[in-house]
Amino acid sequence: MPDESQVRAFYSGKNFFITGSTGFVGLCLIEKILRTIPDVGKLYLLMRPKKGKDIVERLDEFPKHLVFEKLIEQKTIDIFHKLVPVAGDVGEENLGLSPEDKKTLLENVNVVVHSAATLDFQDNLRPTIKINLLGTRRVMELCKEMKNLKVMIHVSSAYVNSYLTEAHEKVYEAPEDAEKIISLVSTLSDEALDEIEPKVLKDHPNTYTFTKHLAEHEVKKCSDLFPCTIVRPTMIVGSWKEPVPGWTCSKVGPQGFLMGASKGVVRRLPLSKDNIADYIPVDVVVNELLVAGWHTAKSKSGLTVYHCSSSTCRPFRWSSLEHTINKKLHMYPLKSAVWYPYLAFNSSLLSFRLSAIFIHFFPAILLDLLLKLTGGRPILWRLNRNVWNSLNRLEKFIFSEWLFHNPNTLDLCKKLNKTDSELFYIDISTLDWEDFFTNLQKGVRRYLNNEKESTLAAARKKQTKLFIFHMIWQAGIILLLWYFAACLMGLTMMKSAWAVPGIYILYTCL
Repeated sequence: MPDESQVRAFYSGKNFFITGSTGFVGLCLIEKILRTIPDVGKLYLLMRPKKGKDIVERLDEFPKHLVFEKLIEQKTIDIFHKLVPVAGDVGEENLGLSPEDKKTLLENVNVVVHSAATLDFQDNLRPTIKINLLGTRRVMELCKEMKNLKVMIHVSSAYVNSYLTEAHEKVYEAPEDAEKIISLVSTLSDEALDEIEPKVLKDHPNTYTFTKHLAEHEVKKCSDLFPCTIVRPTMIVGSWKEPVPGWTCSKVGPQGFLMGASKGVVRRLPLSKDNIADYIPVDVVVNELLVAGWHTAKSKSGLTVYHCSSSTCRPFRWSSLEHTINKKLHMYPLKSAVWYPYLAFNSSLLSFRLSAIFIHFFPAILLDLLLKLTGGRPILWRLNRNVWNSLNRLEKFIFSEWLFHNPNTLDLCKKLNKTDSELFYIDISTLDWEDFFTNLQKGVRRYLNNEKESTLAAARKKQTKLFIFHMIWQAGIILLLWYFAACLMGLTMMKSAWAVPGIYILYTCL
């Protein structure tokens, strides 16, 4: 007879309070809880009105999310009655809670999962302090008043310590005094904040990692009052196994550029293919949040820190996919593709920018013109320009390599019985990255582009046509470069035909 799930037994009957519930991790967490912990209590979701919809309308849209397809097949739609929307915002005083809602939370919540954050690397200190730092402080203040809190689970990021090349599972010294930074944000103008930002951040690459680092100290301050755990994921990617392999709703990271590559829009990527890219599947992150909460709750107080990472236990390098990535793109093409998919890697920003002029911007001009003539909205030039402008901010993350040591996570794996090891798997030792990216490509097709498997035949026919057009375009570009070369040398094109092989080699190297 199989062992009883200790994790499920702990959460049965418990009421959750979850921030960031409509985000990538939040949606996957809710799906996992509803599907695998049927006796869970209420899930109170902090939500704010958005796009003219109140929180009840936003909650009514939950069953429409494709992440819940498997859940609805196994259960009934009545399972969503466990979800309770709570009007509020981590960026507001007292989380924007009404007195009635606050009372409900204080009297009923047993488990808090704080996932809400602003992830925009372009944000200055004002919004990131307001949401990432003060938002966490407000959540912790609420936790202090809860009558029967069993555990507080804080979703951080391994990159809070990105100023180090190797990081361990501990809370490092704060980069600055939080009260000083809060005072600066409350008194200085945006222009003044932008001016002092480099001095404030010091070794931190952006305001996100800086403010999330400070937020960890807000959690640490409360660890003597009730059990707290910090889980630090690295770059979160689509699902490994659940709810289905390859599920994603995020366009950040590899799923984003696989989407662009499938469309034929992204054709070059700046990255160090031999560096470790620390990716972690979203379902593993969700499982670790629940397992860490279960284990931490065994103590009456204290703080545990876990790296949810792959760099030191199942490292991935893009060089392992360099020769197969285009095969995946061509095997699962998009019916909505606008150009023949082909992806290559650039080892420096300089080589990428040079390639982008010919490979990204020239086709963007042509395709935007076609879109305009056919009544569409030209967006490709603007999209490529935005990518171009963002590269300097992202350079550290593109070309750096980190090692996030995770002995606490590995030890946590050993504490799970056989049932929990299968139900709430956090051991990635058997993860096959080749298979993972095949499923991720299929997931990008299904969940980010909303193209079902039934459209594959039509997509492959279109891909053949796009290939023919692509070859004509390539020939046209080489012909144009041949013409310019002949003009520069003062020769006729026939007399400069000897230059064509060199032009072709140089162009294919872009």
